[in-house]
Amino acid sequence: MLLNPDTVKNDIDRLTEEQLQQVADFIAFLRFRDRRHRQVLHEDQLASLASEFAEEDSRLAEWGMGDYAQMLHNEGR
Repeated sequence: MLLNPDTVKNDIDRLTEEQLQQVADFIAFLRFRDRRHRQVLHEDQLASLASEFAEEDSRLAEWGMGDYAQMLHNEGR
């Protein structure tokens, strides 16, 4: 089906505010999807991200262990 931009614009002009909001939301979704599809991560980028997150996970785990040990000590009283 070949779309005529003028026909689409005329249809949009006749929409209610609620319908117009739905069209705006859909346009925002299409733009988001387009940006997401254009963003390509290469294997080296993924490896770098994985390493960065692994380091952060380790730091968070070590930081939380002190609280955990204190909690166990308090339960033993």
